[in-house]
Amino acid sequence: MSVPEEEERLLPLTQRWPRASKFLLSGCAATVAELATFPLDLTKTRLQMQGEAALARLGDGARESAPYRGMVRTALGIIEEEGFLKLWQGVTPAIYRHVVYSGGRMVTYEHLREVVFGKSEDEHYPLWKSVIGGMMAGVIGQFLANPTDLVKVQMQMEGKRKLEGKPLRFRGVHHAFAKILAEGGIRGLWAGWVPNIQRAALVNMGDLTTYDTVKHYLVLNTPLEDNIMTHGLSSLCSGLVASILGTPADVIKSRIMNQPRDKQGRGLLYKSSTDCLIQAVQGEGFMSLYKGFLPSWLRM
Repeated sequence: MSVPEEEERLLPLTQRWPRASKFLLSGCAATVAELATFPLDLTKTRLQMQGEAALARLGDGARESAPYRGMVRTALGIIEEEGFLKLWQGVTPAIYRHVVYSGGRMVTYEHLREVVFGKSEDEHYPLWKSVIGGMMAGVIGQFLANPTDLVKVQMQMEGKRKLEGKPLRFRGVHHAFAKILAEGGIRGLWAGWVPNIQRAALVNMGDLTTYDTVKHYLVLNTPLEDNIMTHGLSSLCSGLVASILGTPADVIKSRIMNQPRDKQGRGLLYKSSTDCLIQAVQGEGFMSLYKGFLPSWLRM
C-alpha cells in the first residue's frame, strides 16, 4: 500500500467521503428538526385546506360547516378532537422526505457552490450564483422527495376525514405508498410535483440566498461576528423571505396532493396547478394563497 493511500485511510470519514458525510449529516439534522417542528407543519396543512372552494362542486358540505380557525385554535382543536399525539400524524413519511430532500439539496448546493460556480477572489459567494444554485438544488431535492411529500400530506388529513365521517384511506405509511402505487402507478407517486418543485425553487432561492447575503452583510457592516447571533438573525430573515415566496405554491401543492381521485388516479377537483390557483383565487380570494403562512414561517 502506497503512503498516500495509507494517509487517506487515517483521515476522518468526513474528509474521506465529504459528499456522503454531508448528505448523512443533513439527513440526521433534518430528522431532529422534523420531530421538533412537525406540529407546526401539520397545523399549516390543515389551515391550507380550510374553506377549499372546489369541494362545493362535489357537494361536500365540509366547507360550509367547518369554522375558520387560526394557527393556535387549529392546534388546540386537533388536541381536543383527535388527541395530543395526532399532532405528529404523518411524521414518518415527513422524516423520509427530509432525509432525501435536505440531504440531496445540501449536497447539490455545496457541489454547485464549490465545483461548478466557485467563489470570488475575496472568498465571497456572489448573489446571482446563490440564486441559481439554491433554485437548482431545491428543484432536484424536492423532485426526488415528492412521493414521501405526497404520502405525508394525505396522512396529515386522515384525522380530519375521520371527524367528518369519511373512511380512512390508509392503514399506515407503507400501505399508503403501496395503495398510491397500485392506483396511479409510478406516475401517481409524483402527483403535485409541478407546484412542489416550484415551491422548492422559490423557498430555496429565498432561504439560501437571503441567509448568505444577510450573514455577509452583518459580518462586514456591523460589530457582529460569525456567531450564533449572526446565524439566528440570518435565519429569521431568510425564513420570512422564503415563506413569502413559497407559501402560495405550497397551498396549491397541498390541495392537489390531497384531492380525491378516480380509479385511474386522476384528480377530481383540479386539472392542473394553474386550475387550482384560479379556483382558489376566484372562490376564496387572493389571500387564500397565504393560508398557513405563520406556522410555515415559524417552522422555517
